[in-house]
Amino acid sequence: MDLYNLSPNEIRLKIRKGEYVQQTSGLCKGYTQANLVVLPEKYALDFFTFAQRNPKPCPLLDVTEKGDPRPKLIAPKADIRTDIPKYRVYKKGELIGEYTDIMDFWNDNMYAFLLGCSFTFENALLNSGIPVRHIEENRNVPMYITNIECMPAGIFSGPLVVSMRPIPYNLVIKAVQITSRFPQVHGAPIHIGDPEKIGIKNINQPDFGDSVTINDDEIPVFWACGVTPQAVAMKVKPDIMITHAPGHMFISDVKDESYSIL
Repeated sequence: MDLYNLSPNEIRLKIRKGEYVQQTSGLCKGYTQANLVVLPEKYALDFFTFAQRNPKPCPLLDVTEKGDPRPKLIAPKADIRTDIPKYRVYKKGELIGEYTDIMDFWNDNMYAFLLGCSFTFENALLNSGIPVRHIEENRNVPMYITNIECMPAGIFSGPLVVSMRPIPYNLVIKAVQITSRFPQVHGAPIHIGDPEKIGIKNINQPDFGDSVTINDDEIPVFWACGVTPQAVAMKVKPDIMITHAPGHMFISDVKDESYSIL
């Protein structure tokens, strides 16, 4: 079966049954993917405010009601507890493990936040002839913790995380124009060129994901990334925060173009 031609609901059912546990880049082309943050009620307002103040790394697509695992705006038949290939659970800032479901951690006090993901605009890049290297190499997108600080809110503060895609020099402006159309899924890049300017010491050693090839005629381009809350969790140490594993996203029922402003 060609997984890449399955509908969002079909691939979510495979994920729910444990039949697909890999990263999701390239799956369900044309449909929006999302980052996940799950928090108990006592942190929910602070995180909602943090997302509002930091829309580049944390663009909100949906927030569930307390204790309800259904993301009613973007996939009302889905279950946020089972429909992501791999989750991470942080307790007091420490990663305690990766799981294929979070049934043992979910309770009636939880809220789930779905944040826009840059995988969403990759289809638009590909359709315009711009290569997406991690898809070509069947790898996870490289992600890096930067020296750029997010705007704090309540208990939440910490560094911005970025994803990187090598872009041919002659296509960089085109890539900026295309991704600018998608502000709800990170939008335009936040940095182009020298990684050290944003605190990245070694481009070949990402903090999350996999390294990819950067050819001589290409330049690294960096977008704000929804893995930012995981770096924040490691800093501020909430009692518990549940996230997706980097690159293992929630696939929604919403078409990418729904988030295009042009």
